Amino acid sequence: MNIIENVEFGGERPLFASHDLQLENVTIHAGESAIKECRNIVAVNCRFEGKYPFWHVDGFTVKNCLFTEGARAALWYSRNLTMADTRVEAPKMFREMEGVRLENVQIPDAQETLWHCRDVALKNVCVQHADYLFLHSENIRIEDYTQDGNYSFQYCRNVEIHNAVINSKDAFWNAENVTVYDSEINGEYLGWHSRNLRLVNCRISGTQPLCYAHNLVMENCTMADDCDLAFEYSSVQATILSPVHSVKNPCSGSITAESFGEIIIDVHIKAPGDCKLNLWDN
Repeated sequence: MNIIENVEFGGERPLFASHDLQLENVTIHAGESAIKECRNIVAVNCRFEGKYPFWHVDGFTVKNCLFTEGARAALWYSRNLTMADTRVEAPKMFREMEGVRLENVQIPDAQETLWHCRDVALKNVCVQHADYLFLHSENIRIEDYTQDGNYSFQYCRNVEIHNAVINSKDAFWNAENVTVYDSEINGEYLGWHSRNLRLVNCRISGTQPLCYAHNLVMENCTMADDCDLAFEYSSVQATILSPVHSVKNPCSGSITAESFGEIIIDVHIKAPGDCKLNLWDN
């Protein structure tokens, strides 16, 4: 592998079509597509300031690096990325990618990030300003994770999350085959139109959660007092270790809780309309 160290590049495509290359203490200044159409690239202790540095790259490792705000849309149409101990300040990262591994990564401006990606693993990752995170992505595993940003995980498939704090309005809309363990999810309209959403040992807050959900499962979860008008038109099997503030027109299944506040069953309920509400004491 060729090594380039302590060098600064700028302009258009300075390392275009390179392969078997290790960059150490390299700075990519303003310009476009510095490392485009490359393969087998390692970047260590590097700084990226220009736009679109890693496009159409196959096989690359990024460690102890910084992507400044100017390096927007830095990683698109690429495969087999491992990124560790890195700070990503630029928005619109990770698009149309396959095989993404992030560990100990900070993304303080994660707008429109991780779209249309496949085979993604995150560990000890923190994202902020993360509106529309993970849109239309699939085969995702996440562990030790914090997120602030709305509309996340929409239209995702095959997702497993452990030990997370997710602050997100409209999270998991139209998502399919999602399991969340030992996590906190805060934000209204959680999981609408989802299929096969499973929540295990989770704490939920926010108005009108889990409506229009098909085959929703909750195991040993708790729901905050602001979780009103829950489960409307959903098929659900739930064990809840707290009071449920209000329930509205669930379609089918059963919900077992410590207690129920307002129960709304009216003429607008949809068939089969036979969801059972049970108390732990009974």
